[in-house]
Amino acid sequence: MNRITIIKPDDWHLHLRAGEELKSVVDLTAKQMKRAIIMPNLTPPVTNVEMAEKYRSEIKSASDPRLGFEPLMTIYLTDKTDPEEISKAKTSGVIYGAKLYPAGATTNSESGVTDIKNIYSVLEKMEKENLILQVHGEVVDPEIDIFDREAVFIDKVLEQVTRDFPELKIVFEHITTKDAVDYVSSKNNNMAATITAHHLLSNRNDMLVGGIKPHYYCLPILKRKKPHQEALIEAATSGNPKFFLGTDSAPHAKNEKESSCGCAGVLSSLCAIELYAEVFEAKNALPRLEDFASINGPNFYGLEPNQETITLEKITWKIPSKLPYPGGEIIPFLAGREINWKLV
Repeated sequence: MNRITIIKPDDWHLHLRAGEELKSVVDLTAKQMKRAIIMPNLTPPVTNVEMAEKYRSEIKSASDPRLGFEPLMTIYLTDKTDPEEISKAKTSGVIYGAKLYPAGATTNSESGVTDIKNIYSVLEKMEKENLILQVHGEVVDPEIDIFDREAVFIDKVLEQVTRDFPELKIVFEHITTKDAVDYVSSKNNNMAATITAHHLLSNRNDMLVGGIKPHYYCLPILKRKKPHQEALIEAATSGNPKFFLGTDSAPHAKNEKESSCGCAGVLSSLCAIELYAEVFEAKNALPRLEDFASINGPNFYGLEPNQETITLEKITWKIPSKLPYPGGEIIPFLAGREINWKLV
């Protein structure tokens, strides 16, 4: 198979930043994806409908209108989120979910939720309004090893939420473990998960063997090849409608990554669909790429698939070693590496 045409994909988990940083990266996504769920962890965070609508307008203004990119907005949950804001979000026409960041779990999560019980009235309203909860699934207890934080979150937080709010629709974002694959697979159709290209294509050896490689550093952190990376690959390529594309592409300038306390985040939006195609081809599963990239996500979010298509051609090319970015440059995921699929 040397060419493949699929319905234009969507990215169900994307970080775009704001200002000049936003302008430098938004069209990397818009050239590949029709829509994207936009993460709200700006500084300050996007905590209400008014802020989300303003941010959406900024994204639309920053993107080339010829590309027709559609940002799907979210709001950032805090201990003080008013349940009535959920009703406003549901009727806004631009907000498609609310994001749970455990406070301190990742970039710009300091304003996140300190105890899941603090937002139970909000979750009750979300369940009633049928607004999707998007979860960064890690505990932040310093006593828990960073490689175990996702599995512990499932046991201590997520299972409690699914038990107490059985009709709440949940996306378990950027899953990284076999534990998460098994958990999502075992639940009813109210739970789904996004999987990133970088968690499919790399593991902790890529980040640590032969020296620390900061451009592989992300949160949730890369895990072992066996059983975790292999379980993610199997889930993504299986055809199971519970799993779909979410890049978690998150730009940071080179100097912020290559520092004494480097930022967590991988920029994969430059060639995201090509990277996923690499994974699917390796598993002899290219006919299932369209479901994962273009069908499963819209179905879970209650949207129609896109009408446009894209075509990928099998041709070897090299990912650029760097891209321009405000204040310097940015190093994309797998910079300088050759890959075998290219968006036509």
